[in-house]
Amino acid sequence: MSPDFIFSSESVGEGHPDKVCDTVSDYVLDACLQVDPQSRVACECYAKSNVLIVGGEITIPSLGSRHPSEVIDFIQIARQAVRDIGYTHDDDVFHADRIFVHLLVTGQSPDIAQGVDARKARGKKTSKQGAGDQGMMFGYACDETPELMPAPIMFAHRLGRELNRIRKSGKVPWLRPDSKTQVSVAYEKGRPVAITNVVLSTQHTPDVDHKEIEDFCIRQVIQKVLPRELLTPKTQYLINPTGRFVVGGPHGDTGLTGRKIIVDTYGGMGRHGGGAFSGKDPTKVDRSAAYMARWVAKNIVAAGWARRCEIQFAYAIGYHRPLNVSIDTFGTGTVSEDRILKAVQKVFNFEPAEIIRQLDLRRPIYKKTTNYGHFGKDDPDLTWERTDKVEELKRALS
Repeated sequence: MSPDFIFSSESVGEGHPDKVCDTVSDYVLDACLQVDPQSRVACECYAKSNVLIVGGEITIPSLGSRHPSEVIDFIQIARQAVRDIGYTHDDDVFHADRIFVHLLVTGQSPDIAQGVDARKARGKKTSKQGAGDQGMMFGYACDETPELMPAPIMFAHRLGRELNRIRKSGKVPWLRPDSKTQVSVAYEKGRPVAITNVVLSTQHTPDVDHKEIEDFCIRQVIQKVLPRELLTPKTQYLINPTGRFVVGGPHGDTGLTGRKIIVDTYGGMGRHGGGAFSGKDPTKVDRSAAYMARWVAKNIVAAGWARRCEIQFAYAIGYHRPLNVSIDTFGTGTVSEDRILKAVQKVFNFEPAEIIRQLDLRRPIYKKTTNYGHFGKDDPDLTWERTDKVEELKRALS
């Protein structure tokens, strides 16, 4: 990429139909982990109009042969997730108390289970806990923001969080749950220098004037949240550019778990292996190894070894070691990539069971991750955001 360019990233609000489904999936996951930290969960949802389908494979070992629904009221959990998002208005077609919730849940496939379980099995090459699926995962960090995240996606998330905060405060009664944000950032010599465009679309009640929406979003959200030094007289603001956004959420569009993977990660600035996160327990390396990769990349940047860093893992289902670990610092490194990789391999363990142990992932923490990105949040429960390995990495390098 040229050192001078414009890069855009988007975020979506809690009421976006895909995020509704992600939220329900992670509420279900947390409920299962609350009952049994060893739960195996792969929950996906589909939402349209007044229907929500909760499906997937869930095994809770402590229940034995009992179906998880005998202990966990998945339908009420789904309703609570929708209620917490804010679909509770009288005119909501997709309403927490009126939606039809269909449950389609079976147990985990025994063929997958034997690959994940830390035990011998016929045809399995190891008795250790294996990865829950094949695939590649990426982690990324850079020094553009205090969160060590790319500026465009962090700015888009900040707008979404502030819009959501104001909506839930009740101070602006015409705001409704569905929303999208997008920020375009100009770079010179690889560094952010200006915001060229801001797109903000928010669902609203039918009685509010477009000019009021526009003024509010620019003055009370954008100009209060984004860095003033990056907003210029040339910055273009596009607020509800269709002119009207009354019909939203699953009433206006279809929702599906796992469809916002770029929003969930690095806004397109870092690569993505294709696996979604929400609704998956940590034996699924789609989620846990991506969190691990973020932890490693963030510590490398925090150590001052690179301004940008990307790490990739690849796994085979049922196998206990990554097939590869590679690091790219995009020419910004102060230490060679070979030396960084050797230090990383001394400090971190990338076996699936060890990822879970190091990051303490068998806890009901996942509803905190669902909205406004799985990375870049300041929350002690999100252990992959720590920069606690910097000194250990430096010792390993010496």
